[in-house]
Amino acid sequence: MKSKLPYNTKFFSSRSKYGSKKTIVDNIKFDSKWEAERYGQLKAMERAMFIRDLELQVPYDIVVNDVKICRYVADFRYKKESNHTITNDEYYVEVVEDAKGFETPEFKLKKKLMKAVFNIDIYLSKKK
Repeated sequence: MKSKLPYNTKFFSSRSKYGSKKTIVDNIKFDSKWEAERYGQLKAMERAMFIRDLELQVPYDIVVNDVKICRYVADFRYKKESNHTITNDEYYVEVVEDAKGFETPEFKLKKKLMKAVFNIDIYLSKKK
């Protein structure tokens, strides 16, 4: 008969499936160190007025033929100036961004669905 070892929750819950480590910045919990780092970069860009209206964890319900297929939660959404130099609202483009270290098959599918349903291209920021 096999002896059962006690379940060590600290050992099994210390890492995520893809090795990301949860990080807290400005009292906000991020799913990875890279996402927290990218948040810091975007906050600096917002202070320098390169971008505006920074939002975090923006949900999109993807519905096809009145049936909810899934929900995509973008890491960031913000507005940045387009190629025009006038600062009216119509000269700002909305950017939906996801900070990823690894593209999962689920993310690739949701990225395609976002393009098909909302005509939104997700900007993928990867750590260099």
